[in-house]
Amino acid sequence: MIYHKLHPFSIKFFGIACYIFLTLFSSKVYPQELAYPEFENGEAQEVKAFKDPGKWIRHDLWVETDFDSDADGKMDRMHVAVTRPYQTDYEGLKLPVIYISSPYFTGVAPNVPGLFWDVKHELGKPPKERAHPEVKTIYKRPHISDSHIREWVPRGYIVVHSSSPGTGLSQGAPTVGGKNESLAPKAVIEWLCGRRAGYTSIDGNEKVEAFWSTGKVGMTGTSYNGTIPLAAATTGVEGLEAIIPIAPNTSYYHYYRSNGLVRSPGGYLGEDIDVLYDFIHSGDTAMRARNNARIRDKEMRKGMDRETGDFNDFWLGKDYLYQMEPMKAALLMSHGFNDWNVMPEHSNRIYQKAVKMGIPSQLYYHQDGHGGPPPFSMMNRWFTRYLHGIENGVENDPKVWIVRENDPHEKPTPYEAFPNPDASEVNLYLNGNAPGKGSLVLVNNNIERIETLEDNYSFDGAALAQAEHTDHRLIYLTPELKEDIHLSGTAEITIKLSSSKPAANLSVWLVSLPWNTSNKAKITDNIITRGWADPQNHASERKGKPLKPGKFYSMTFPLQPDDQIIPKGQKIALMIFSSDKEFTVWPEPGTKIAVDLGSTVLKLPVVGGPKVLENSFSQP
Repeated sequence: MIYHKLHPFSIKFFGIACYIFLTLFSSKVYPQELAYPEFENGEAQEVKAFKDPGKWIRHDLWVETDFDSDADGKMDRMHVAVTRPYQTDYEGLKLPVIYISSPYFTGVAPNVPGLFWDVKHELGKPPKERAHPEVKTIYKRPHISDSHIREWVPRGYIVVHSSSPGTGLSQGAPTVGGKNESLAPKAVIEWLCGRRAGYTSIDGNEKVEAFWSTGKVGMTGTSYNGTIPLAAATTGVEGLEAIIPIAPNTSYYHYYRSNGLVRSPGGYLGEDIDVLYDFIHSGDTAMRARNNARIRDKEMRKGMDRETGDFNDFWLGKDYLYQMEPMKAALLMSHGFNDWNVMPEHSNRIYQKAVKMGIPSQLYYHQDGHGGPPPFSMMNRWFTRYLHGIENGVENDPKVWIVRENDPHEKPTPYEAFPNPDASEVNLYLNGNAPGKGSLVLVNNNIERIETLEDNYSFDGAALAQAEHTDHRLIYLTPELKEDIHLSGTAEITIKLSSSKPAANLSVWLVSLPWNTSNKAKITDNIITRGWADPQNHASERKGKPLKPGKFYSMTFPLQPDDQIIPKGQKIALMIFSSDKEFTVWPEPGTKIAVDLGSTVLKLPVVGGPKVLENSFSQP
């Protein structure tokens, strides 16, 4: 086929010739006019000729990569499925591609007893071995997934899906953030741009070309499916013009660790990177034992270091922040400020660097939990601009969109930047009253005072925050707010503490009190933000050292980024405790942590700065 190389004017006449031929010699009847994408107000519109699923062309193929991640001596091939309007065959129409890749398309492992690591053990000690369930694969050919096709094919896009390495009918091994998970979508994009071979079978030599592609590719997806677009973009592959990652995991260390501490993602207590490996390993059953031995039982077991939680080169290689130099795809990030699975820092850290690199970027944050795409109109404008090339001015739109607490996702508020440019750090200091509630004030009285808590994982954070008196947490409250306070950015704590044992968990929550106990409470009503750290890593994230019982150490670490308005009538409270029942390992209760209040400070990012907070604290 050579027509896909012709000038668009020539393509049109070639398409007319094809139509005449088909009308005369085929029993099928097609429209009298050629169909083209249509645009209005800078957005791709549904085209009637593209809307009939019965006329969509669907086929699958395999794209050969440049890696052999299952070590069988052959380059791995990725399974790819295509859904496109029939006009791409019968009218010579070429369209841009929206591409989604995932490890989940062919099924996942069952949640059997023992799948997750047992978190009930002493810090620094290895837990007992866990179970390794097998994925029972679900093969549905010729297509891999139906996601996104009904939204985008009628608007003049081709939708492509692929299974990531070692999953479904894709060859190779899952590595959970390894290089092959970046190079696999890169190879598919190169095939879509005519620079790489695709084949009609997993091991055959009959080639298939993407003659219907314009060579303009966009990627999107949520969670792991949102990580892969970023992974592909960090390769700098030509043809990947725009990505919309939704709640992406941008660093597996940040997903499974916090400032040296072993920490689970919210809702998956005891999960670690090797658990996720087992969960997605749906590829060729004949290759699983080989993959498990090399990847899970050797590389992961050694590198993940569940005993100390220290950062190392294994984790560095699975952090996309440090791989962004080649990236140039236009970036629209989406995340929830109350996502305690893939936490909001994941998107923020990538967005901030993309802005510094000069990459066209927008950031959309909402107030809910995991997932949540930008409004469809925002996504449509992004892909219309960068895939269809329509000058809709999206690059001049506000750079940051944040859904306010009582607003629907479809009506975000525009801002110049995140954090809000009008926000500045305000230092808040601790006055004690343990085991009751102390105060959080603007002036450091420099009075030396030590307060102590006793670790006990039996009490969850919500119970500790609501308790009037307890030995298992320290809590410090601001005065009642006389005006709403807008927080925007990343709170940070510097804390001076000692431990009665060589190792201890450290958990910090910022909460809004009084606690709303109603079953209709909004997700923003109680928890403002959270953070966790290992005091053994007070001097280095890479090398923790056992604590000398009774000796005080100072460490500084950030909480999760946030943009939230705390309503008047509430009090902002800093809660310090040890083991977090929902997120950390559960050591035997009894470890005592002492906090030097005079050397502890909370830095709070307040829109309007110290004066606004001072006015809100003052009596009318």
